[in-house]
Amino acid sequence: MTVPDGSSPKVSVPRLRILWSFARPHRRSLALALVLALVASGMGLATPMVTKGVLDALGASDSLRGPLVALLVLLVVGSAVMYWQWTLLGALGERVVLRARESMVRRFLRATVPAVTRRAPGELVTRVTSDTVLLHQAATGAPVGLINAVVMLLGTLVLMGVLDLVLLGTVAAAVAVVAVLFGVLMPGIATAQRRAQDHLGRLGGNLEGALRAIRTVKAGRAEERTAERIVADARISAEHGVRANRREALAWTIALAGIELAIILVLGVGAWRVSEGDLEVSSLIAFLLYAFGLMDPISELSQNVTALQSGIAAAERIQETDDLDSEETGGGVRDVPVREGGVQDTPVLEPDTPVLELRDVTAAYGPDAKPAVRGVDLVIPRHGHTAIVGPSGAGKTTLFSLVLRFLEPTGGELLLDGRPYRDHSHDAIRSRLAYVEQDTPVVPGTIRENLLLSRPDATDAELRRVLREVRLAEKVDALDEGLDTPLSGAAVSGGERQRIALARALLRTPDVLLLDEATAQLDGLTEAAVQECVRARAAKGAVVTIAHRLSTVIDADTIVVMEAGRVRARGSHGELLATDTLYRELVEALRIAAPADCPESTILG
Repeated sequence: MTVPDGSSPKVSVPRLRILWSFARPHRRSLALALVLALVASGMGLATPMVTKGVLDALGASDSLRGPLVALLVLLVVGSAVMYWQWTLLGALGERVVLRARESMVRRFLRATVPAVTRRAPGELVTRVTSDTVLLHQAATGAPVGLINAVVMLLGTLVLMGVLDLVLLGTVAAAVAVVAVLFGVLMPGIATAQRRAQDHLGRLGGNLEGALRAIRTVKAGRAEERTAERIVADARISAEHGVRANRREALAWTIALAGIELAIILVLGVGAWRVSEGDLEVSSLIAFLLYAFGLMDPISELSQNVTALQSGIAAAERIQETDDLDSEETGGGVRDVPVREGGVQDTPVLEPDTPVLELRDVTAAYGPDAKPAVRGVDLVIPRHGHTAIVGPSGAGKTTLFSLVLRFLEPTGGELLLDGRPYRDHSHDAIRSRLAYVEQDTPVVPGTIRENLLLSRPDATDAELRRVLREVRLAEKVDALDEGLDTPLSGAAVSGGERQRIALARALLRTPDVLLLDEATAQLDGLTEAAVQECVRARAAKGAVVTIAHRLSTVIDADTIVVMEAGRVRARGSHGELLATDTLYRELVEALRIAAPADCPESTILG
């Protein structure tokens, strides 16, 4: 794992073990790939020796058929084995990347809302896209390549020793110098690459946020300032990338120069030993072939060590997502008796048992944060419309987060059907609720996919019914692809997006409908139709609205006034105008008429 300055924090397990955790499920395939690599390398090592046999046979006027056939067999079989190894490692790398991506995507979507929102979405996306690519080589090809390169390097040196120990000593000295210099340079390369990846993640997060707010950026004429802030991370990432590249270039230059120097020395010393009669010409040629081929295992070592360093940094960043707090899985109420056939018994409820209840609830967005709500008592009856009003920061949205279990209370308790929330799974609670956010986001996909998000078994007739209720049926029918029209952030207006979100919620027929002002961006005629939908829903179940318009407040059976995280007052519109100064000030500040039958659709705050 890494910290903001790019240094390596202490970890409880070796860093290589983190990377190995991604490859471990595929260890049998890795073992096969390693065997194939060693077989191919063995054939490569045998080629210079067979070439020596060709030269010896030529000098002795013997038949060349046997050595030439052996060379051809080595070529054909070695090529086939190499192809098999490469395709095996390629497919294995893709499976490792797929598993890592699938795991992270599911982990992000199952994590608690505070755990996800503490990080920029773009930064999380970077971990799924860029960081996983680095695993492709590091978790599969690099381990095989490293072992194969070491074996091939040792095998080359052994066979060189068989040919001539004096020349081997010359080459071994050059290899030792190269190895020491590599050992000195590699840690710096790893640090630079890790810092480059960290800043690349920040760039992704900042860019995602800027593109999401592109209209605000352009309206504020802040394109250049915003671009400069985002590009700053790109520059820092590039600086660390250049630093890593320079060290890699230096390592490669040293390696190439060292091998070339060794070859020059082999030529000089070898020619002298041939002239002295201590070495055969064929042995010198075979030795030179090994010397020329010595660059292959050394370059393979360098490439795989570099890939391993990048992969370790990526694996650590990916593993950090394991620390995200996750919601518990499960779809039902705990400790509820199960009848024969696997059907849960429904608890018997008193007729006046509220569907939702908050008892002395206190909550904060962090262990050291100031409470966003405190001591809240609230009862939501099974039928009717409850409106929640108050100034900004009063705690209205926090109440919805608690009800939806996006946030856990630090004190008090919530009850669903008279049973504490702790006795229900997250899924069981949300199966009873439907929620329309104030920003009313649409998910990637078509109109149909957006509507079916929380009720995938709905029929086309049901989809068209809810679209008619929110006055969108004609609009959808006029589209070339109808319900299958793809949506994007720019494809629909704010009001249409709001109506799609409301239609999606109405399709659920929930016990409790939670609306963060579902009519804020609608025109008067459309709003009247939507308000009729809300009234119809309130007659069949509970509707709770964070109210910003007078029409919503007037329609409510109960209005709850919040201030500074507490419930200040509750009652009808007329009662609160007469008894609560804050409610009256909110109304008067916006010049809203006081009579309870006021028809205006004016904004309330």
